[in-house]
Amino acid sequence: VQLQASGGGLVQPGDSLRLSCIASGRGGTGSVLGWFRQRPGKGREFVAHIRWSEGTRYYADSVIGRFTIFRDTTKRTAYLKIDNLEPEDTAVYYCAASTGYGENTYFTTERAYGTWGQGTQVTVSS
Repeated sequence: VQLQASGGGLVQPGDSLRLSCIASGRGGTGSVLGWFRQRPGKGREFVAHIRWSEGTRYYADSVIGRFTIFRDTTKRTAYLKIDNLEPEDTAVYYCAASTGYGENTYFTTERAYGTWGQGTQVTVSS
């Protein structure tokens, strides 16, 4: 599977944005789709993940309330909607696919994912 992330851009504080991650190529989408981000000067951090079949979601504590992950299985696309964007949300956002199974916390780690998209830049600035 290949992943293509898109939807980033330059936005103002308080705006909303929807990022997309399309899974293409042979085979399935994997079992879990995760979103991570890398803020300037920081390491990559987990944001949210969703299980493709059940649609169950899991979020990093820091994004609960403003971030929503969802998917459209017919389009093989997962989304990350970010509301009330803050300058601290400025980062490159990556989507990643896992074929593994396990507890939610396992999928908050990068090692759970075998396929990564190229990332999409989100810049929040007035």
